[in-house]
Amino acid sequence: MSDSVIQIDRGGSNRGRRVCVVGGGIGGLTAALAFARSGADVTVLEQAPEFREVGAGIQITPNGARALIALGLEPQLQELGLQAVAVQPVDALSGMAVTRFDLTSQSPAYRFYHRASLVAILGDAAQNAGATVRFGVRVEGVTPQGYVQTSEGSIEADIIAGADGIHSVLRSLTGHTATAEFTGQVAWRSVVSAKNIDPVASIWMAPKRHVVTYPLAEDVLNIVAVQERDTWAEEGWHHEDAPQNLRAAFADACPALQAILAHVERPRLWGLFRHPVAECWSRGNIALLGDAAHPTLPFLAQGANLAIEDAFLLSVACDRENDISTGLKTYEGLRKPRVKRAIEAANANAKNYHLSGVPRRVAHMGLKTLGALAPNAFIGRMDWLYGYDVTAE
Repeated sequence: MSDSVIQIDRGGSNRGRRVCVVGGGIGGLTAALAFARSGADVTVLEQAPEFREVGAGIQITPNGARALIALGLEPQLQELGLQAVAVQPVDALSGMAVTRFDLTSQSPAYRFYHRASLVAILGDAAQNAGATVRFGVRVEGVTPQGYVQTSEGSIEADIIAGADGIHSVLRSLTGHTATAEFTGQVAWRSVVSAKNIDPVASIWMAPKRHVVTYPLAEDVLNIVAVQERDTWAEEGWHHEDAPQNLRAAFADACPALQAILAHVERPRLWGLFRHPVAECWSRGNIALLGDAAHPTLPFLAQGANLAIEDAFLLSVACDRENDISTGLKTYEGLRKPRVKRAIEAANANAKNYHLSGVPRRVAHMGLKTLGALAPNAFIGRMDWLYGYDVTAE
């Protein structure tokens, strides 16, 4: 058991506090588990009738894994996750690997999960720690006295954790009014059956589009494809699209990628929107986390990992302060700089994956040279991200 587990199990100011977590996704359930482990009386409000995640994959990088391990989930993470061995940029047109960056030295391990499996792990752990989960409850607002107004009445809470995603009800209550802007990109998500796949995250790069593939357990390949285009699609992961639209977007890709996309039957399509980081993450007894505070484009595999870090640190910051508002401001002050840096890096990847012409050839040559001459340089450049330990804050 790590020191951080011991610290969070002892409890401090959180002991006996009433914590209401709005949203039963990965960030919300991590917050519920962390607060429950520190002695709080936790209620999770989830508007869906059950825990449900789109059947797709998620990458938990070492920085996110550290928080989950500190919460006592290491055995489950090892059992249900598939350890990644490399990240491999690929020329989507020729099918040739540009280079390969080794991940086997990462500790804790970089792993691939089915989203539903990770949600189940967190949901079971949170409830075993004493948290109550209420399904089918829609949050409508918060009273000036700090009561959560729901479709089933009011709930009194000392701390309200807003983990209700990009369409957060609670975001506007912290004073955030900025609107999202369409990035000029849409994304498809799907999973297909596939056998004997190397545990590698492949980034198939083409002008104005790319595809990321990586395996999940039980012979399943996760696919996320992104295309630049003028017409936009609605945000959210639940909009079905015709598979031929996805295949047409990559009609000039190499045979290997086309063979993968040929197995896609029911892709989900959504528009990618750039949301400004909320100016204020807390007001009164409300604190935002994850996409409710800082929606992140899917070009760095950090959306869930940042939400996990948020949730862990929110609980610890509140546990160490008698005054709740001080704990919430401490949390916000510690998280904002890191989150902004990660979002900027994700935005940069969105451009780098889609280069064309001379810039594309130069970039691919640079990656190839880096992989050949300094194979550990990529991991070194990512140490600010993967090497970060939120449990040490």
